[in-house]
Amino acid sequence: MVLKLHHKIQGKGEPIILVHGLFGSLENLGMIARLLAQHYEVHSLDMRNHGRSPHVPMMNYQLMANDIAHYMDEKGLAKAVLLGHSMGGKTVMQFALMYPERVERLVVADIAPVEYPPHHSEIFEGLRNLDLDVLTSRQQADEVLSRFVPEIAIRSFLLKNLVKAGADRFVWRMNLPVIMQCYNEIMRGQQGDKPFTGKVLFVIGGHSGYVQKSHQPQVLALFPAASVRVIPETGHWLHAEKPELFAKVVERFLAA
Repeated sequence: MVLKLHHKIQGKGEPIILVHGLFGSLENLGMIARLLAQHYEVHSLDMRNHGRSPHVPMMNYQLMANDIAHYMDEKGLAKAVLLGHSMGGKTVMQFALMYPERVERLVVADIAPVEYPPHHSEIFEGLRNLDLDVLTSRQQADEVLSRFVPEIAIRSFLLKNLVKAGADRFVWRMNLPVIMQCYNEIMRGQQGDKPFTGKVLFVIGGHSGYVQKSHQPQVLALFPAASVRVIPETGHWLHAEKPELFAKVVERFLAA
C-alpha cells in the first residue's frame, strides 16, 4: 500500500527531507525548515498516522522508511539529505540501512538506533482520559492533561493534535489508537543487513539523556562513519530550543 504523505516544500537547491518525532507533525521542525530553506530545497513530511497524513492500521520503521522512498519516487528525488528528530531520527536511520544509495548524508537529532524502554505511559494515560465527546475547550483539555503531564511545553505540543471538527466538537489529528497499539514497534532499535557507510551526524542535546555512551557500539556497528555534535544547554527538543545553532551545525556538516 503506497501512502501519499502530507508535505510542504520550500526553498531551492539540494533536497533535504525533514522527519518529525512521535506525536508530532511537520510543523515541529518548521523553524529548522525555514532556516535551511535559505540554501536548500526542504521537504517537510507528516509521517503516517501523524499530522495530515493518512491514518492506517500499521506502523513500524520499515513501513515508514518505505513511505519516504515512495515520496521520493513521487517527487523524482533519486537522492537526498535526510534529517530526523527522535522517532524521525530512527526512521531516517532505518531508511539509510534499507536504501543507502538514496542517502546523500544523514542527520539524526537526539536519538540512537537502540531499543528504548517504554517511557510515555503518563502521556498515554493523560490522552486516554480526554473524553472528546464532552470536551468543550482547549483549556479544559489542558486542565485534564495537567494531572498526568506537568510540563506545560509538552502539554502544548501534545494538544496541537487536538483540532476542531465543526463548531463544538474536537477530534485527534493523529491516529492515537494505532500509535498506542504500535508503541512497542516505535521503541525498537534499527536493523540492517549491513552498515550504512555514508556520512552521518548525530546532534545531541547537552542536557538530554536519550543518547548515552553505552549506545556507542551499536551506533558505530550500523553507522561506522558517524560523527557527533553536542548542543550545550539543550534537552531533547534541541532544534526548538536553539534553532539557529542547530541549523548552523547541520549546514556546516553538509558543507564539509
